[in-house]
Amino acid sequence: MSLIIDNLTVRHGAITAIDGLSFSVKEQELAAVIGANGAGKTTLLRTLSGLKTPVSGSASWQGESILNCKPEDLVRRGILHVSDGKTVIPELSVKENLALGGLWRKDKKDVAVATDEVIDLFPRLGERLSQSADTLSGGERQMLAIGRALISRPKLLFLDEPSLGLAPLIIEQIFSTLDSLRHKLGLTVVLVEQNAMSALGIADIGIIINLGKLVTTGKSKDLTSDPALQAAYLGY
Repeated sequence: MSLIIDNLTVRHGAITAIDGLSFSVKEQELAAVIGANGAGKTTLLRTLSGLKTPVSGSASWQGESILNCKPEDLVRRGILHVSDGKTVIPELSVKENLALGGLWRKDKKDVAVATDEVIDLFPRLGERLSQSADTLSGGERQMLAIGRALISRPKLLFLDEPSLGLAPLIIEQIFSTLDSLRHKLGLTVVLVEQNAMSALGIADIGIIINLGKLVTTGKSKDLTSDPALQAAYLGY
């Protein structure tokens, strides 16, 4: 296993947001973390990406701990967190936002190659390189946030609600892109989503949590065919 979470507990003051959570994700798998608002999904990603300190438990990537690390140090280890399209810098142009993805990388030739790949992947960004990010639609900002992360050549990608507030066609495009990217680039992806069926449709495994606790984990196709889970957690 490459990503191993063991008995992780995280609190917001007196509130336990993550309560003894354990699961694992194999290298190059896409895992969908499913749960209602308040389930602890965002707290989980913020903890794994160095933005929140846990009370107890462990989390490791390829045998090395990722807890209590600075986010920039995790980026250098190939671990990136895309919270949502709001993370782009509105005052900067699309081109300048993309350039931030390669800022710390020494191989500037490959940064240029990666940037071209992102523009090929999201042609809309290529058409808007000189525009400021605050002129983009919600879907275009999400593409920009994901594109900027890809320029860093991550190995482990945390994505928090990439479909939030987007039109169904844009959601379909972004999910399709994620599915093809993880195969092409060998990415391991942990995807947090309320859009359960869309996420499980591209995921290898599903991890269902409720009030910070693990409900169940398993192959996506098994979860989506379980009537009890469908009714309780998957929205149909």
